[in-house]
Amino acid sequence: MFEFFLNVIGRDMGIDLGTVNTLIYVKGKGIVLEEPSIVAIDNNEKRVLAVGHEAKRMVGRTPGSIVAIKPLKDGVIADFETTEKMLRYFIHKVHKNVSFARPRIVICVPSGITPVERKAVVEAAEQAGARAAYIIEEPLAAAIGAGLPINEPIGSMVVDIGGGTSEVAITSLGGIVVSKSLRIGGNEMDEAIIYYLKKENNLLVGERTAEKIKMEIGSAFPLENESKMEVNGRDLVTGLPKTIIVTSQQVRKALEKTISDIVDAVIDVLDDTPPELSSDILKNGIVLAGGGSLLKGLAERVGRETHCQVCMADEPLASVAIGAGRCVEDFAALKRYLKYSKH
Repeated sequence: MFEFFLNVIGRDMGIDLGTVNTLIYVKGKGIVLEEPSIVAIDNNEKRVLAVGHEAKRMVGRTPGSIVAIKPLKDGVIADFETTEKMLRYFIHKVHKNVSFARPRIVICVPSGITPVERKAVVEAAEQAGARAAYIIEEPLAAAIGAGLPINEPIGSMVVDIGGGTSEVAITSLGGIVVSKSLRIGGNEMDEAIIYYLKKENNLLVGERTAEKIKMEIGSAFPLENESKMEVNGRDLVTGLPKTIIVTSQQVRKALEKTISDIVDAVIDVLDDTPPELSSDILKNGIVLAGGGSLLKGLAERVGRETHCQVCMADEPLASVAIGAGRCVEDFAALKRYLKYSKH
């Protein structure tokens, strides 16, 4: 009977509403959904055609009447109506047997967003079907998800590199002591590769190709075995299809500015950290989370620049969602981490 009641009102959820991917953690079940934050809309009929994986397959391949929209930019809502439709779709997909499920939702946001942007996230969640929506800052959620001792009087440092934002934070005694939020991340890396190939090789490639290049041969630090790959695109001079060979050294050069900005943010946060907490960071190291942290050699680069040990979270792609999920699993104990709620 209790299980039926839970299904009717909707199990509590933790949502990592990312620029690139949305992850949903359902209380008692764990992460049940991981899909691209993309919506395909038919402009003629003004209706949603596809959401998530199905919509991503349409990117760069749609006719004029269909547009594939990424409703979030730099970690915040750029298109409110489309975000609400996307969230509603994902919530109902998770609660597919009960169309009127109204869960309580903990939703993650970048630490640097404005009160207006926070309000937009809460309203989008409520419009999508939440009976109550709460906010947690992404670096705090990432620290919880990575299992850092955030309740202790010990300094812990987390660097969460997502698709649209990079968050650097020092936590201690259940709060963020020092933090910095950059509106750059994996998307910026993809754009840097596109720009580099356009400028150096007169080759135009799409977002998906740039992402593939980054994942396969991209790096932030010289590799023991440098590699190369074949890249297809359009020649900007002739307008015809063209194939070139791109090396990992070239991709590293393309990514240098974005990587430097992220590393500089880490150094700035360390520079502003109280001495007692700095000694904790030196002893315990820095934890990397988020999809962008999977870039080859990034841990080595951050370690070299900061003179600190650097390690990867156990589940870097899911750390933020797991942190939000732990809040819904033990809502009474962790409610104090929820910085903002309309209720």
